[in-house]
Amino acid sequence: MLARSDQTADLNLDQDGAELFAQALDEAALSRLEAALAALPTNVPGVRIGEGRKLKPFLEVAGSIGGIAATALGPDARPVRAILVDKTSERNWALGWHQDRTIVVRERVGADGFGPWTLKSGLIQVEPPFDILERMVTLRVHLDQVDANNAPLRIVPGSRRLGRLSEAEVQRLVTTSGERLCLAERGDVWLYATPIVHGSLAANPPRRRRVIQVDYSADAAPYPLAWHGI
Repeated sequence: MLARSDQTADLNLDQDGAELFAQALDEAALSRLEAALAALPTNVPGVRIGEGRKLKPFLEVAGSIGGIAATALGPDARPVRAILVDKTSERNWALGWHQDRTIVVRERVGADGFGPWTLKSGLIQVEPPFDILERMVTLRVHLDQVDANNAPLRIVPGSRRLGRLSEAEVQRLVTTSGERLCLAERGDVWLYATPIVHGSLAANPPRRRRVIQVDYSADAAPYPLAWHGI
């Protein structure tokens, strides 16, 4: 077992912007989840899941993953984006400090305050007004053990409440506020506020680290936009 100690146990969503749900999925659930992901490409570092019919039983609020989102957002929580991130000895990278700032919608429609627009893996992404992101949460479902050397998520506690930050502001914040590591066992789920400042290092030594990352919102997308959903 990992020695989570002060690196994880005392973090909570309201104060820090991140909270651990230990052993949220047992081995039987993890096997079903891996089977649902089996058809996805395995030769790319990150797969954006545009249609996840087999995942829905897990992601709905009655499911083992969606139920965690509901603890923060209530019964209207819905999955609005999902990505499988698969680091291996051949695909091993670092991710600099940043805030997640985009959502996925069904089509590009003119809407005040939305932009710029991008297209990734066939999915339409746009940067929305920041208050939409502030009402969202993101879950990271761990399919592999993540110790301090296996590219854990790094967060700046409390940064969820600071609004949209420039790159320079992000770097100053990391220097002045410090970071925490989100260690995990297989089957653990981390819940965090979508706008939190975060990043990760490359694994050292390189090894497998699979994470399903799912964004949730309880809001309807502002008209005339519509969430792409899962």
